Amino acid sequence: MKKISIKLYLISLLAAALLFGGGGYLYGTLHELQKESRSPQTDELAKVHQLYDEIKSSYYRDVDSKTLVNGALKGMTEALGDPYTTFLDEEGSSQLNQSLSDSFEGIGATLQIKNDYPEIAQAPIKDTPAAKKGLRAKDIILKVDDMATKGKKLDEVVSKIRGKKGTEVTLEIRRGHETFTTSLKRAKISIHTVTDKISADDKQIGVIQIASFGENTAKELKDAIVSLRKQGAKSFILDVRQNPGGLLDQVEEMASMFLKDGQTIVEFKDNHRTVSKAVAGEKFDQGFKVSEPSVVLVDGGSASAAEIFAAALNESANIPIIGTTTFGKGTVQTISPIDDKSSLKLTVSKWLTPKGHWIHEKGLTPTIKADFPDYAYLAPLPRDKELKEGQTSTEVKRLNRFLAALGYDTKEDVFTAETTNALKDFQSKHKLSVTGILNKETADAIENELALQIRAHDAAYNRGITELKKEMTAKK
Repeated sequence: MKKISIKLYLISLLAAALLFGGGGYLYGTLHELQKESRSPQTDELAKVHQLYDEIKSSYYRDVDSKTLVNGALKGMTEALGDPYTTFLDEEGSSQLNQSLSDSFEGIGATLQIKNDYPEIAQAPIKDTPAAKKGLRAKDIILKVDDMATKGKKLDEVVSKIRGKKGTEVTLEIRRGHETFTTSLKRAKISIHTVTDKISADDKQIGVIQIASFGENTAKELKDAIVSLRKQGAKSFILDVRQNPGGLLDQVEEMASMFLKDGQTIVEFKDNHRTVSKAVAGEKFDQGFKVSEPSVVLVDGGSASAAEIFAAALNESANIPIIGTTTFGKGTVQTISPIDDKSSLKLTVSKWLTPKGHWIHEKGLTPTIKADFPDYAYLAPLPRDKELKEGQTSTEVKRLNRFLAALGYDTKEDVFTAETTNALKDFQSKHKLSVTGILNKETADAIENELALQIRAHDAAYNRGITELKKEMTAKK
């Protein structure tokens, strides 16, 4: 496990969801900071020092000094009202190291505390248990197994969710006005961030998926491009959908590959209103350039570093962005060590697109809008209960929408005879027990079938193919 010995610049929530925790900083260190910050005229920390002494001397029970200091440190970061700034105790710092390493064991989702509940901060990492079960950004976790989460510390919730590969965890989720339960089998979450292939639709188009921006993502991207070129690729689809972000140095290097030297990658503005910028050049890309026609695919799960990447390629290199409006995270964090066991994740600046736009809480608007069908965003079907004819509920309404998307005539909010017949037909075609009742086995099969259909109707990907074909034809 590596230690964080220098400031590490993060551009995402990638670590945040696994990290939030409470202190670990010793009182003596805080006391020294207090002394350093005092002046003859004022002492802004005098009240903190006075309160600490009063509690230690007069509280009716013994209080651990570390507990008090932890609370003070946590309180200072929480007072900022910034979900991306937090004090990391020993456990939190350890989990940060794990999230930036090659792999960890869990479900692949990042969390934050919001309104007293843990919330999935951004889209789960692709192909992880959380992604496969359809969990999304802003899903609220009400229970982990038998533990209610309201009021719990984030590190306590994270510890409950994470666990040995192959074991199961059950989550009760609230999404909007709906509540559902889903079981996930924990897995080893590999942080191999780039996958590539030649498009089945056109052998001259290379498809590159970038899951996040980790320690080796720039190298992985370069290797993917070199490999695809050898296979005959003359253009590229760069897919950063559901990419929650990551490390600033990686996205700068990657964006620089697609820009001419001297073009702006990203601008930064700190609390002194100082504006600085990163520009493309050998400093970042070591002379490796990509001049082939390209497009970038984005969606509501594309956040932070993914947004920097898309904005840089679009505004500086005129590369189209295809998809839906992105997440909208326009701030930069640093990770600074406090001592050997704790650290501070602090928002230190905002980032701006090459044209000076701040997309925080607004997101990037794609050049070409393209989205999956509405049914792609339905909550999962229930697994903890059976649905049968005569029932009325939000889950029945959702089942009918699933079946309608698969071509059945089920439009009612009630489990009707049409729903029963549709289920029997589906069960027969998929060699399941023909009961006309929705059980776990049938729910799994319906969602798997719909996932195949969604992939076949990937409007953003299909539009990307069309755009690249047009551009390659125009160049001939």
